[in-house]
Amino acid sequence: MTALERFHPIGTPGQPWTDADKAQWRASQVRQRSYADDVLGLIEGLRSTFDVQQYGELDYQADGRFPLFAVRTRDWQADLPVMLVTGGVHGYETSGVHGALQFLRQHGQDYTGRANLLVAPCISPWAYERIHRWNPDAIDPNRSFRADSRAGESAALMALVAPVREQVLMHIDLHETTDTDESEFRPALAARDGKPYEPGEIPDGFYLVDDSEHPQPDFQRAVIAAVEQVTHIAPADDNNEIIGSPVVAHGVIQYPLKKLGLCARVTDARYTTTTEVYPDSAHATPAQCNDAQVAAVRAAIDYALTHP
Repeated sequence: MTALERFHPIGTPGQPWTDADKAQWRASQVRQRSYADDVLGLIEGLRSTFDVQQYGELDYQADGRFPLFAVRTRDWQADLPVMLVTGGVHGYETSGVHGALQFLRQHGQDYTGRANLLVAPCISPWAYERIHRWNPDAIDPNRSFRADSRAGESAALMALVAPVREQVLMHIDLHETTDTDESEFRPALAARDGKPYEPGEIPDGFYLVDDSEHPQPDFQRAVIAAVEQVTHIAPADDNNEIIGSPVVAHGVIQYPLKKLGLCARVTDARYTTTTEVYPDSAHATPAQCNDAQVAAVRAAIDYALTHP
């Protein structure tokens, strides 16, 4: 047995986790911050200018109940396109949550009469509190946007967007890539699935994930250009890749979003992208990461409005 095979302390190397392993993993997850204080309090402050909709509730027994909220344009107009913004699919990716809320506070009303905004800022509140990637069942919500989803977080968002699915012109999903992806989450994934852990590299900087099945290169370039005014863009590695995927343009890689069950393809929006901010960079602050997410959202909406 190599050190890499035994990197993660839970489970038996080469064997997927049992229910007992998953229970052990869940018991090891410690609440480190408050969804109610950090997120719901900020959402409450938006009620004077937006409609706030509870679209579900997650009941995680001893860990508590978590209401799910979306923020919507107050004067919703059926003939306007819908701009969908999601954050916190992975609860530990902080700037995704707070960047979405900051965008609403600072710029949400800029689009009144031009577009309908639908923002779900914290899709995974249990994981937000525990600074983790998965939900308490050791399921990654961002691989679970499917009709038969076993992740309550993903199923709730799909139900939220179903009535307006055909109206969504643009969807931007706000994420982070962190050092803990490599130190904790990828080893845990390998252990959970009974596979060997293969070390990778963490890119230093911001990048985007386009849909390889429906690419929109000009849209991605517009978002990168806006974010580059706020923070640095991740360079390609020596293989011209970022996290193992070929770089197709400055700061842009591609995934087959629907095939992988990713949030950014929860609708058939013409314009989709997933942001990835690097908060552990020596060249970026938490505030700068939030600002980068805001710049990305604004650029995405502006591009979609001028290229309908």
